[in-house]
Amino acid sequence: MSLEVTLNKIVERYEFLKDQMLQSVSDSETFAKLSKEFSDLEEFISVIDQYNKAKRELSDLEKNLLDVAIDAEFKELVEAEINDLKREIPALEKQLQIMLIPKDAADERNAIIEVRAGTGGDEAGLFAADLLRMYQKYAEFKGWKFELLNVSETEIGSIKEASSKISGKGVFSFLKFESGVHRVQRVPVTESSGRVHTSTATVAVLPEAEEVDLKIDETDLRIDVMRASGAGGQHVNKTESAVRITHIPTGLQVYQQSERSQHMNKLKAMTVLRSRLYDMERQKMQNARANDRRSQIGTGDRSERIRTYNFPQGRVSDHRINLTLYKIQQIMEGSGLEEIVSALIEYDQEDKITHFQED
Repeated sequence: MSLEVTLNKIVERYEFLKDQMLQSVSDSETFAKLSKEFSDLEEFISVIDQYNKAKRELSDLEKNLLDVAIDAEFKELVEAEINDLKREIPALEKQLQIMLIPKDAADERNAIIEVRAGTGGDEAGLFAADLLRMYQKYAEFKGWKFELLNVSETEIGSIKEASSKISGKGVFSFLKFESGVHRVQRVPVTESSGRVHTSTATVAVLPEAEEVDLKIDETDLRIDVMRASGAGGQHVNKTESAVRITHIPTGLQVYQQSERSQHMNKLKAMTVLRSRLYDMERQKMQNARANDRRSQIGTGDRSERIRTYNFPQGRVSDHRINLTLYKIQQIMEGSGLEEIVSALIEYDQEDKITHFQED
């Protein structure tokens, strides 16, 4: 189906909804349902109007150029306006194509980010801590709220694993491509000979799930309580405040010890468990729809090496889109991550537009 035909159908639907709303004013339930869809289409209609107006103006101006009586000065003005419109129309067309891409229902959600040390011993744990801090700084840069849910850390400041919740508008849509294996190349602080080591950390980004998203049967859960341990847990070691929840059907386990109260630890653990289960179901649905045709960056594969941070050369390379930036400090401080995130989103949109047109 051509873009023009699709846009005409959207306009027809918009006008139909407008008429139906006038006829159902007395039926509050029907009116509310129609109003929601009508409201969702309003931004679309605004861009369609701009697009159609620009095309009409371009057609009129090109006709003016055919007028032999047109003077040179006016002709120059017309040509300048034509050039502007020839830049504006493709931009509006791309915007409409992006708006036509079926939305990921999870995009507007908050995100749970889990960071785990991979291969590389203490250096892997230090790198995991650096990544966690990078996401915290990026959240501050975006004006989002960052909440540390749980962290298992060592005396030297490295972490075995940590989970955090980032809240804000569309957080998951920005961070969902961070899932995968992140690799670092640098001289560890523990290395006396100055040799560059390679270590890894794994990141998983999950859309936050709410209780209404899925029902968890209490009989499917095993809840163990214990004393917190390790760095960061000393203040609660005297009471059994730490909680480990096991989802028996899947074997998923969540451990939480950051809060002083057992009740708060249980609530936070359930937040993470619910999000993991929701993400599992979401991945199953996406895989079923994909029919083996997937975007290179949309798999969410936790075992895929996605990015390398090379400190001696000051570069960060994202292997999925062949992007290399020589601004490692800005990236690790959060603000520089925006350029990578934007490039990943743009690549994903281009890929989906291509597949949408093929369908």
